[in-house]
Amino acid sequence: MAGDLQELRVKRISYEAESINSYELVPPAGGDLGPFTAGSHIDLHLKNGMIRSYSLVNDQSERHRYVIAVNRDAAGRGGSSFVHDSFRAGDTVTVSMPRNNFALREDAESSLLIAGGIGITPLLSMIRRLQALRRPWKLSYAARTRRAAAFLDELGTIDPAAQLHVHFDDEHGGRPLDLAAIVGNAPVGTHLYCCGPVPMLEAFEKATAGRPAEHVHVEYFQAKQAPAVDGGFEVRLARSNRTIAVEPGKTILNAVLDAGVMANYSCSEGVCGTCETRVIEGIPDHRDLFLSPEEQAANKTIMICCSGSKSGTLVLDL
Repeated sequence: MAGDLQELRVKRISYEAESINSYELVPPAGGDLGPFTAGSHIDLHLKNGMIRSYSLVNDQSERHRYVIAVNRDAAGRGGSSFVHDSFRAGDTVTVSMPRNNFALREDAESSLLIAGGIGITPLLSMIRRLQALRRPWKLSYAARTRRAAAFLDELGTIDPAAQLHVHFDDEHGGRPLDLAAIVGNAPVGTHLYCCGPVPMLEAFEKATAGRPAEHVHVEYFQAKQAPAVDGGFEVRLARSNRTIAVEPGKTILNAVLDAGVMANYSCSEGVCGTCETRVIEGIPDHRDLFLSPEEQAANKTIMICCSGSKSGTLVLDL
């Protein structure tokens, strides 16, 4: 994992909306950063020991900086609050290379993007790319209030002629976006993207149920279901030649780390895919949002941060 990390400097912190700041990260000595594509994210390795993933919002053609936006989530696990409270211009931060689990289909006939709150972040990078390619796109962007909507002014300047639909819940009696109507009006062949809170994503998946699966793209920022912490099984680590008991109240990742075995991880919610591990033997209890239903049914890999075991022993490539 160490070879995947780099030290960057916080060049600028900007207020974007209520509880949302953007952070511009640059190489301390200048020069180019590793390339990324629209929809990518990076992991911040925070000084409090947390690892958190954030989408890149800037144009993929920019090699001199990464720009992320962080929403302070009072109900979260503390990562976003740590960033807001501790980051200052001039600080250094440990950052992973970019990864993309939410890639843009650049050859699509048209693209419909739907964002809820901070879910605008990966879609903003996609919009910049679609503009550069001169591909048609539409955006429906929902937020609780106008004050809570980040990058509104910037979206209006990217393409004043673009079809931008903005919805503020408090100005519509608390009603959310009508995703069924929005999706229903999208022409056949449109690629549909959605990023936002879990209720929005579940409504989006319901609205797109009749669309070709390859045209529907979703990115979750948080888990839909609780991690498997029932325990009562053991994990045999093939490469480490170790057998570890997973006790009740712990995930496989917790047990592995407590035993002193190194394992890659980031979100700890089964969303980012960093902890994906090959299954050699046994039947996983999948709780992640990263693997497709077909991949879960194949039982070839497991997200050890959240998934458990349906068998008494699980043999993993660790």
